Amino acid sequence: MNYSEDKSKQYHINLGVGDVGKYVILPGDPKRCKKIAAYFDDAKLIADSREFVTYTGYLDGVKVSVTSTGIGGPSASIALEELVNVGADTFIRVGTCGGMQTEVESGDLVIASGAIRMEGTSKEYAPLEFPAVPNIEIVNALMASAKAEDYRHHVGIVQCKDAFYGQHSPETKPVGYELMNKWGAWKSLGCLASEMESAALFVVGSARRVRVGAIFLVVANQEREKAGLPNPVVHDTDKAIRTAIAAMRRLIHEEETS
Repeated sequence: MNYSEDKSKQYHINLGVGDVGKYVILPGDPKRCKKIAAYFDDAKLIADSREFVTYTGYLDGVKVSVTSTGIGGPSASIALEELVNVGADTFIRVGTCGGMQTEVESGDLVIASGAIRMEGTSKEYAPLEFPAVPNIEIVNALMASAKAEDYRHHVGIVQCKDAFYGQHSPETKPVGYELMNKWGAWKSLGCLASEMESAALFVVGSARRVRVGAIFLVVANQEREKAGLPNPVVHDTDKAIRTAIAAMRRLIHEEETS
């Protein structure tokens, strides 16, 4: 059901068919959209609705878009559902994360090869036995782009959660015993980083039969802090954005010019 006053537009993102390209970059922060759109040719602001800001432009002559999702799985799933409804089918999430292994340093990039479903949104799409995995073509494009730029990066599993402060101050929570035990398990299994959207996006992407991938900037690493290792806080997402743009170009070149 479409609750929009204008039935040609999606209810939350306020977009209609033709407003976006099939290729879409998904940051969380609406303020990051303009920065990403600066890499497009002829980028224009198309919609600004709630946490969902959209610019559309071109890469190598092919229409592309950027739409913010807000924080967490519920709003990210809404954005993905409605973008698919208006014609998009290839998505790269560009976000931030906290490192979990001590070799994952501030300023590094993490490319997700899968996500731990420690969030609630994906449970309304698939049984827990179903894995949250990205599209392999997007993973390969992100890896090749990071290597080409000689950016320090890691590829592997990320943990996806709903509560930011459940990660950062679990001892203050009534279920802290569970949070801390699971955190230890994820670390021992080699989980690279923690973030808040990828599992929902991967599972919704599987349900809607579209392609989704994700790349993250490591802002900091609380495990390095605990170990007394250098742990500066890094906020510049440009390397992650550049890698996502380059990956989009690779996908476009392979698919639109072949």
